Amino acid sequence: MKNKYADLVEQTFDFPTEDFKVNNNNLSWLDLDLTSIIEKYGTPLKVTYLPKISSQIQKAKNLFENSIKKHNYKGNYNYCYCTKSSHFSFVLDEVLKNDVHIETSSGFDIDIIEKLFEKGKIKKSQFIICNGYKKLTYIEKSANLINQGFENLYPVIDNKDELNTYQNLVNEKLRFGIRIASEEDPKFEFYTSRLGIGYKDIVPFYID
Repeated sequence: MKNKYADLVEQTFDFPTEDFKVNNNNLSWLDLDLTSIIEKYGTPLKVTYLPKISSQIQKAKNLFENSIKKHNYKGNYNYCYCTKSSHFSFVLDEVLKNDVHIETSSGFDIDIIEKLFEKGKIKKSQFIICNGYKKLTYIEKSANLINQGFENLYPVIDNKDELNTYQNLVNEKLRFGIRIASEEDPKFEFYTSRLGIGYKDIVPFYID
């Protein structure tokens, strides 16, 4: 069985990509010569190219728009930016230029939502999808936002107890999603099980 991280990278990523290239043994990204930057600043190195963020969001939106038209799909598509991919304010400022919604994964992310709202960068009508494992603090903070009028905040329920806790804390109408647990057998050493409600329980849980 392949169980080295090099194997994981090899099976997950195709290299070179449209963004990364190797010229004369020098690595470039979006035509930026990373070798010279590394020589100047050292490693580890993180580079954020803000225009690429907007272009990738628009690319995703266009892909869905074209598919929706092609298949005469009756639903809507709403792009949700996952804050855990980057919490930096300059990244979020770029993201929010693109008429997007937000996905959170921790109580810390809820603090970010509150700050963005205080600064007038998001509205209470935007979708806030609360994913991830929810400690009580995360539930309390997200429930508080619902009670403050964030009408499109949707907790994604991972277990039955989460719903009971939300129902005890939320004074407004509660809208929520349900995560289905993956029950497939792991085929790879790096498999990590996901939270969620099992296939056998999810229909009765939904009906209840």
